[in-house]
Amino acid sequence: RSMSATLYVLSTLGGYVLTSALLLKCPGLLHRPKRQRFRCRHISHRGGAGENLENTMTAFRHAVNLGTDMLELDCHLTKDEQVVVSHDENLKRSTGVDVNISDLKYSELPPYLGKLDVTFEKECQCEGKDRRIPLLEEVFEAFPTTPINIDIKMNNNVLIKKVSELMTQYKREHLTVWGNANYEIVSKCFKENSDVPVIFCAQRVLLLLGLFYTGLLPFIPFKEEFFEIPMPSLIFKLKEPQEMSRGQKFVIWLADMLLMRKALFDHLTARGIQVYIWVLNEEKEYKRAFDLGATGVMTDYPTKLKEFLHNYP
Repeated sequence: RSMSATLYVLSTLGGYVLTSALLLKCPGLLHRPKRQRFRCRHISHRGGAGENLENTMTAFRHAVNLGTDMLELDCHLTKDEQVVVSHDENLKRSTGVDVNISDLKYSELPPYLGKLDVTFEKECQCEGKDRRIPLLEEVFEAFPTTPINIDIKMNNNVLIKKVSELMTQYKREHLTVWGNANYEIVSKCFKENSDVPVIFCAQRVLLLLGLFYTGLLPFIPFKEEFFEIPMPSLIFKLKEPQEMSRGQKFVIWLADMLLMRKALFDHLTARGIQVYIWVLNEEKEYKRAFDLGATGVMTDYPTKLKEFLHNYP
């Protein structure tokens, strides 16, 4: 009896493994691929924070003139409820003034410093003359046909509503993706305007990985259309090796091994879910991402990525 029970379990398990493997390779058998309104390879992070001051109109213009496929930017809300493009809520790092955006009216915002560190490039600074914090509305107005990737930086209902209203006003639902690493923010974005595609938040990325490694991923539907993840190995480039413990190095190595998987990226892209890797600034990083099957790469150096893509098959 126990022998027949064992055989039953093994045959069921074998059937599951084979079905999972087949659907991982051919997800179209179970899921209709998501309708892609735009497809982006070249994405300018904060407009290209290594070539112009981050999140400025000059940076965005430069990237669009180069032919970037998408602008990535960050949004906050001022005291007088204006949606502004800025990465930080507190302006100490970017302007030298220790004040929160939400405590000032738009007209009171200080200008950026003339020189800023490039966050994802070690010991690197970028200079620029355009130091004004722009409104999201200006960006929509200036680039009506350019896809824009919006990071909603605060869990703020008014901010989410205002961004949604602006997208509707500028007829940009088909040209925008929005969200954040925070689960609650992404849920609110989807609820506020389900016409605009959302990204996987950190919590959902972990869930997706769990499903991938247990073979369940091919059976599960998703509302998200964009899988935007960091390349964990970048941390080795940004930190001094002696600053990191053995345990930390192992965790980063493991995260990189688990996350950077061609089978995972190929499955998602076959389902119409775009895979974007951030923030990559060197040729070998670009090459690794695209070789693994990423749809697009976010970079601080749009010129460098453009040159790379020109030579990449």
